[in-house]
Amino acid sequence: MHDHSHEEIHFSGSEIVRDAVIGLSDGLTVPFALAAGLVNAVHNNDIIITAGFAEIVAGSIAMGLGGYLAGKTESDHYKAELVREYYEVDHFPEKEKEEVREVFASYGLSKHLQEEIANELACDKDKWVNFMMRFELGLERPVKNRAGQSAATIAIAYILGGIIPLAAYIFTETPQSGLIYSSGITVICLGIFGWFKSKFTGQPPLQGALRVIFIGGLAAASAYFIAGFLS
Repeated sequence: MHDHSHEEIHFSGSEIVRDAVIGLSDGLTVPFALAAGLVNAVHNNDIIITAGFAEIVAGSIAMGLGGYLAGKTESDHYKAELVREYYEVDHFPEKEKEEVREVFASYGLSKHLQEEIANELACDKDKWVNFMMRFELGLERPVKNRAGQSAATIAIAYILGGIIPLAAYIFTETPQSGLIYSSGITVICLGIFGWFKSKFTGQPPLQGALRVIFIGGLAAASAYFIAGFLS
C-alpha cells in the first residue's frame, strides 16, 4: 500500500515578513553606512553614536509613516473599487456577466460552462462582486488595520536593525576600532538576514545571503570613502 496523502505547505504571513524585511534591511544598512562614513570625518565615538541614534529615530518614523501611507492607500483603493464594482453589478449586470465569462474563457472552459458559472455567480451579489474584485481587478481584500500594523512592523524592525551596527561604537574607544567590530557584526547579521529571507521566499539561501552582504558592504564602503574624500 502506498500512502498517496499529500499535505500542501505554503508560507503565510507574507505581508508581515515583507514589512520586517523592509525595516531590517534598511535598519542594518543605513545606520551602518552612516557610521562608517563618519569614521573618516570625526575622531569621537560619541558623535557617531549620537548621529546614529538620531538617524535611527528619524529613519524609523519616516519608514513607518511610509508603510502606513502605503497600507492606507491600498485600503482606500480597494474600498473605492468595491463601491464601483457594486454599482456596475447593479446597473450593468450583463456586461459584468460577460467579464465573468471572459475570465473562465481564458482558462479554456467551454461556453456552456462559462454561461452556467456566470449565471450562478449572479445569484449572490456579494460573491459576484468579490469574484470580480479578485479575478478581474486582481485586488485582495486588505487585512483589517493593515496600515497600522505595517507602520509598527517596519519601524520596530528598523530600530532593531539599526542598533546592531551602532552597538560596536558604544563598547569601543575609537571610531576605527568601532568600525572594525561594527563591520564584523553587521556582515554576520546581514548574512543571517539574507539567508532567512531567501529561505522563507523560496530562493537559494546562500545566494541571498551573499547578495545582502554585498549591498550592505557597498553602501558602507561608498559612505566611508566619500566622507574621507570630502574631509
